[in-house]
Amino acid sequence: MVIERFKEGTASEIYRRFRKKGRMMPEGLEYISSWIDLGFKTCWQLMQTKDFALFDKWIANWRDLVDFEIIPVRTSAEAVEIISSKL
Repeated sequence: MVIERFKEGTASEIYRRFRKKGRMMPEGLEYISSWIDLGFKTCWQLMQTKDFALFDKWIANWRDLVDFEIIPVRTSAEAVEIISSKL
């Protein structure tokens, strides 16, 4: 899960760059879906990769406009499978 916090006043520039250049993600980093708050200050993105280092390459394209927090997550089904053996 990626939490993007837009720097003050950058929402228009973020969307302008996105329109012009796309997500600018390296091969192997997959975008799944995203949600934006109503004030255009925070974006939550679900992304997937086997190589965590690819996030650094992608973030380099956006860090002038956005502050990032990357949180590794698993599906609820995966969590149930893992925790079930400990019950």
